Amino acid sequence: MQLEKKKVLIVDDQNGIRVLLMEVFSSEGYVTFQAPNGKLALEIVRQESPDLVLLDMKIPGMDGLEILKHIKSIDRDIKVIMMTAYGELDMIKEATDHGALMHFTKPFDIDEMRMAVNMQLRGGEPKNRYAVGS
Repeated sequence: MQLEKKKVLIVDDQNGIRVLLMEVFSSEGYVTFQAPNGKLALEIVRQESPDLVLLDMKIPGMDGLEILKHIKSIDRDIKVIMMTAYGELDMIKEATDHGALMHFTKPFDIDEMRMAVNMQLRGGEPKNRYAVGS
């Protein structure tokens, strides 16, 4: 039985970060989408209903908090992990209040990010493990 592939949306105004994360999560077997700004991110959220959004805090035009609020108003069940450039602790707390699960400070450890996303979307089961029991 083929499980439907989980969808990950990467929202960051830095192309290099989007490309890196797209490669990482595509190779993990996820369907990936990317957006350089809030407007496009929200269009993708409406059309594709991603399971998880990796969302940069500082995006020109519409900041990460604003985008987060819009995502949650579209679908409260979408999981959101924030990415921040510096210790924006007040914003991180507010993001958590609005439903963000966790945050990574740039530059982040790509393996930690990968494990966090896998845990959120696969319930912590590493790839290539077999279920034990009936």
